[in-house]
Amino acid sequence: MDRPPAWIEPRAAYLHVPFCAHHCGYCDFAVSVGRDELMPAYVDALIAEMARLEVPRPMDTIFIGGGTPTHLPDAEFERLLTAIGHWLPLNPGGEFSVESNPESLEAEKCVAMRRAGVTRVSIGVQSFQPHLLKALDRAHRNEHIPRAIGAASDAGFEFSLDLIFAAPGATPDDWARDLDAALTFGANHLSTYGLTYEKGTPLWKDRERGRLMPATEDDELAMYEFAIDRLADAGLDQYEISNFARPGHRCRHNEHYWANHAYYGFGVGAARYVDFHRELNVRNTPDYIRKALAGESVTFQTELLTPRDRAYETMAVQLRRIAGIAFAPFEHQTGFALESLVGERLPALLDRGLLQRSDTSLSLTRAGRRLADGIVEDLLKSKPTPASRRPLPRLAD
Repeated sequence: MDRPPAWIEPRAAYLHVPFCAHHCGYCDFAVSVGRDELMPAYVDALIAEMARLEVPRPMDTIFIGGGTPTHLPDAEFERLLTAIGHWLPLNPGGEFSVESNPESLEAEKCVAMRRAGVTRVSIGVQSFQPHLLKALDRAHRNEHIPRAIGAASDAGFEFSLDLIFAAPGATPDDWARDLDAALTFGANHLSTYGLTYEKGTPLWKDRERGRLMPATEDDELAMYEFAIDRLADAGLDQYEISNFARPGHRCRHNEHYWANHAYYGFGVGAARYVDFHRELNVRNTPDYIRKALAGESVTFQTELLTPRDRAYETMAVQLRRIAGIAFAPFEHQTGFALESLVGERLPALLDRGLLQRSDTSLSLTRAGRRLADGIVEDLLKSKPTPASRRPLPRLAD
């Protein structure tokens, strides 16, 4: 019997572990610092939430993010991995990723992860330079990075490195050195993000009070453009606005998101997209633990998307891919021809050289990649409803 398509039946699962040794100044994710005593109960709660599936659900991709999942003690981490193996067994050839910071990725933990079927680690390096790590309020030191990469390599993992450009005080030369260092370590996948100042975070407050000088827009653009060219020269293709990989090394889990396929989400603050419902869990860790262990719903927000809502969201996420939106698969997935949704807004964007169209697809041009959020927002104006401006789920890398 054929399975339902991937946009209906989840093939991917995300699990959130909120614990961190340090809360970085730019981070606005659901994290818990200084609450390590909650870790055993939190793992119990995650297992209880997974058990509500009632039967094991085989997955093509799994991603444990955070927070810092590898901050969990070995015993708790192995207990979580065992439960995932039961409730979310990985299909043959599947991808199982774990997010980590350099200071907490040690050889012993990598061996345990390998035994449990983990295939890939995403390491939050952010920068290889001490002055930029300090500017970003990171906890790890430069010397932690080669140890973490070595542990991942020795365990036989694929590894991805996360890098942030346009940190306070960063120059284009700093960015060039970070990219060269990542390539020297043999990374087959890089996620590169311009620093964003999320409202309420310490870095946002420092910027508002004039305590730091953000990078200029010209420098940020120059860094982004440089990354595209430098990484292409090194054999890493840009396959999404912020992600680069050698052939065969893309993050398959994030590709589920960018296709707008269904996925499970477990843990505090986690999002999920199942049966055309978008749901968010509560963001407070003690509340999540209490509710999950009491058998109560841990869902904070839920919304059933209309077919038109789903079509617009599919357009918004698929346009992030360098390949863009393929017309026939889009219509098969959503029931809508793309031009029936946004046709009246396309000519101006095509004329400005921000979008390009072939007989079979629509995609951002290189110039359009710089303005992707604004272009998507412009296209969504074809549907002037609050749902069209709904925040999209956090990506894993």
